[in-house]
Amino acid sequence: MDPTTLKYTKTHEWAAVEGDVATIGISDFAVHLLSDLVYADLPPIGKKVTQGQPFGEVESVKAVSDVYSPVSGEVIARNEKLPDHLDLLTSSPFDSGWMIKVRLSNAGELSSLLNQTSYKAHCDAEKH
Repeated sequence: MDPTTLKYTKTHEWAAVEGDVATIGISDFAVHLLSDLVYADLPPIGKKVTQGQPFGEVESVKAVSDVYSPVSGEVIARNEKLPDHLDLLTSSPFDSGWMIKVRLSNAGELSSLLNQTSYKAHCDAEKH
């Protein structure tokens, strides 16, 4: 996926939207902050997620971090490869490292997400 077309949250999740389905993952910025990932917990298919609320977590040797949903809806797919191949988050955070797919329940929520330029500015401010 092209990172320039994605929508982002200030908590470092991204969403790629096609029709009424959002593919969700965590950004390369978040992966580098966490480093040395050891575990990922993803929700089951059918679970309802709410924008801004945790849907899972990633664990590194440093800490456990919640992963927040950028949109509300129902989980329709999860990346079954991810728990056994956490390196996908590092090597391909915007493609093979996706986490879940959600059927949107409120497409209007997308307007509250950041574009890549705004997200990069947010990350730069966080570094200082």
